[in-house]
Amino acid sequence: MSRTKKDLGFDKAGVKRVMRKRDYMADMGGQFALGLMGNLVGQLTYFYTDKVGLAVGGVGLMMLISKVVDALTDIWVGNIIDHSKGGNRKYYKWMIRMAVPLSIVIILMFTVPIQAGQIPALIYVMITNILLTAVCGTLISTPFSAVMAVRTNSQSERENMGVFRAVGSYGAGMMIAIATIPVTNILGGTQNAWIKYGVVIALLVLLLLLICYNNGRKAEFVEDSAKAAQEEEEAVPLKEAVRFLFKNKYWVIVLCFNIITQITNTISGTSGAYYCKWIFGNDNLVALMGAFGMLATVAGFLLSKPIISKMGVKKTVNIGLLGAAFTAAIRCAVPANLGVYFIVGLIGSFVQIPLMCLYGVLLAMAVDYNEYKYDKKLVAVSSGAIGIGNKIGGGIASVILSAFLAIGAYDATLQVATTSMRYAIYGFSNYLPLVTNLLMYFVFRGFDLEKKLPQIQAELAERRAKKADGKEM
Repeated sequence: MSRTKKDLGFDKAGVKRVMRKRDYMADMGGQFALGLMGNLVGQLTYFYTDKVGLAVGGVGLMMLISKVVDALTDIWVGNIIDHSKGGNRKYYKWMIRMAVPLSIVIILMFTVPIQAGQIPALIYVMITNILLTAVCGTLISTPFSAVMAVRTNSQSERENMGVFRAVGSYGAGMMIAIATIPVTNILGGTQNAWIKYGVVIALLVLLLLLICYNNGRKAEFVEDSAKAAQEEEEAVPLKEAVRFLFKNKYWVIVLCFNIITQITNTISGTSGAYYCKWIFGNDNLVALMGAFGMLATVAGFLLSKPIISKMGVKKTVNIGLLGAAFTAAIRCAVPANLGVYFIVGLIGSFVQIPLMCLYGVLLAMAVDYNEYKYDKKLVAVSSGAIGIGNKIGGGIASVILSAFLAIGAYDATLQVATTSMRYAIYGFSNYLPLVTNLLMYFVFRGFDLEKKLPQIQAELAERRAKKADGKEM
């Protein structure tokens, strides 16, 4: 005799709850798997140059080509997924289709045939990177990103999913950062050691994606609970879908939000090493700051849900942006004091975490507005285009960082930083975050969807019910 599942009731806005603890854990596992893949890619340049012996310039060119191809595939893939059949569960089906190929490609990333020569090896690097990120990665990450918009209509549950996903993403990053070099060195420090490490990561990624899929295919969706399974959404041509998105001001704001925050996050992840080495004279301080920064991050995750529940989405984002701008302003005023740098770094890490938890929530809200305005959710293409925003932001950040260093006449062979080098480091570490966070704060002032969402969702529910009644008749 099967047990009847306990009814989860409704959230404070009166929206049906459908997410159980195992659903959050499985979803977090999916994010952890994608985080492992993404952060492993960040280690590849070191592997290619120091373990395989490829030329630095060649590696940089191949990685650039793969990034460009990766960015171009997001909207295209999103449109393909939106045109596919299978209802809301089709997103999980796309994920499972690519889980095994993704795991295989992760292993292939490390089997670079250097014996064949530099040119064949570099071509191999380009092809495997394109397969990993532009093909397998995009065909999993785009539907996974879309899941939040269709899994539940409850804003509270979406916020919970955002927190769990942020924990998964951050945990994967910490695991790769902490384990990669020590583990591969224990295994011998050679290319073969990295291949063994890649096999372990690939199997872990596969296991987590299988768990996520298995949970998703059996999960209760909000439409299931209402006994109003939706018809397949009519396919929208890609050109028209993109036009719809850019006429949705909330989606445009979310796109700008992703681009600008990605610029800030990418540069902040790089600037610490430059700052500690050239401003404070000891690059070993990065590890110490990272260790204490993790404490602030853990505290941020623990308090994210209460903060978001109390303040709401818009206020949480505004506090995160203004908090980051404030800490950057303090560094601008006192740029060379180690204690100040350390303290404001901890505060900055703490205030940014609740904001990180809301990326998917903001996208889901914009998708709801798509359905309200156009009667089309455009879930996957919306997610794919946001993926492009993240990649554009990362690319812009690399260009900005290189420009600052070039203007400052950066010379890594010097023992002490010149005045121009110091001001270049101050520029991208302190002044740029101040400007970008203030800019995003003013852009985000136009995001007034949160207070409109209950009424929008009520009207959407009424529309779906009428469609269901019409279909039955």
